[in-house]
Amino acid sequence: MLSPADSPRGKLLTQYVLARITRMDDIDVGLFDRDWNNTLYFFALNANEQIYFRYGGRDSESPDTFLNLNSLELALAKGLELHKQYQEGKLAKAERPKPVFPREFPLLVERTFARNACVECHLIGDFINQHRELDGTLDKVTHMFRSPDPRTLGIHVDIPKGLVVKEVREAAKDAGIAPGDRIASLEGVPVWTFADFQYRLDKLPRKSEFVRIGLERAGSVVEAKLALPVRWWYTDLRFRQMTIDPRVYFDSRPLSEQRKRELGLEPAGFASEVTHVDAFAEMVKSHGLKAGDIVIAVDGVRTDPDANTAELFIKLRRKAGDSVTLEVMRGGRKMQMPLRTYRMAFRK
Repeated sequence: MLSPADSPRGKLLTQYVLARITRMDDIDVGLFDRDWNNTLYFFALNANEQIYFRYGGRDSESPDTFLNLNSLELALAKGLELHKQYQEGKLAKAERPKPVFPREFPLLVERTFARNACVECHLIGDFINQHRELDGTLDKVTHMFRSPDPRTLGIHVDIPKGLVVKEVREAAKDAGIAPGDRIASLEGVPVWTFADFQYRLDKLPRKSEFVRIGLERAGSVVEAKLALPVRWWYTDLRFRQMTIDPRVYFDSRPLSEQRKRELGLEPAGFASEVTHVDAFAEMVKSHGLKAGDIVIAVDGVRTDPDANTAELFIKLRRKAGDSVTLEVMRGGRKMQMPLRTYRMAFRK
């Protein structure tokens, strides 16, 4: 209905073989690697399993923030162009990733195959992370905070126009990126869609200080070296509902350095003000925090190289289900307060 056969987009689609994957039981998740919490995700590839482009992406506000039929049409046209180049031998073959299948993860098998249940995308991501937690390879900064948002870098793209830059702020502006530029590559790897760009950004080591972004500008290709902001990788985790995420049931915001000094706190500390307490915390009595409380330490720790709030510190440095002791300031008085995190098992 949205793409009639005689419409420009419909005519593009008729040149593709369309396959909808409804169960992930026997899908090579090594080849089709992605953020498994995206609601909708497309891969355009050829019979030799060479991926031309990806299409998808979301944020915590909406499952379709970065989706648009006009940008999809642009991607479809580019995919056909790339396919022609491939057939003519003008497009280099990408090395195929190591095959990985859902049956390789015992916890996933136990929850799905063994119960004759559907292997769903979000379950793959969740159980892969649970196995990482068990074997000691889990890096929470990398594996929990997936799909960094380019807006954190100051890059706002014009969604219907694909990767055309609409607005630049902060780091992007300092790097010389300008409205009207089209993002063409990241660290030398071509990108054609928002999903391509976000996927490549996600592959950056979290300790990276800079990223090279290739830009098409007025018929020429230029490169910008963008200084990555602190916590450029940070994303809102709530919609992900990951089992490995220690659920704390409060939100907080970092104090300014000036406010910390006024309170006699370390400027580099992760002291933060509680902005919201979830009703679940009150129901199960997991903690006694109130909006306006200032959490200045967790188990005696006040600073962390990655966390700028006590809430983030707990998520990064404690396991789901752990109990911690908070040091809290309320009305000018300091107190010790226990907090029990929750480990949730999500079937969804």
